[in-house]
Amino acid sequence: MFDFFLSTAHYAKAAYLNWRRTQVAYEELNSLDDRSLADIGITRSDIPYLFARDIHDAARAQATGLVGNDNRRAA
Repeated sequence: MFDFFLSTAHYAKAAYLNWRRTQVAYEELNSLDDRSLADIGITRSDIPYLFARDIHDAARAQATGLVGNDNRRAA
């Protein structure tokens, strides 16, 4: 029984730390200006989408053109 509570506490701690890392990354991206976001290939409107879904699904959608991003320039 003690192991159950210990594993539940461990899972809760891991879930909280994962959520907190996600929040920090979200806030960090939101703090960038539009030019910096364009340099890494995303727009401000892409930020919530990237965090609302699985990151692999989001990357796949952007690669196939499902997420519009007109900030890319030819080198």
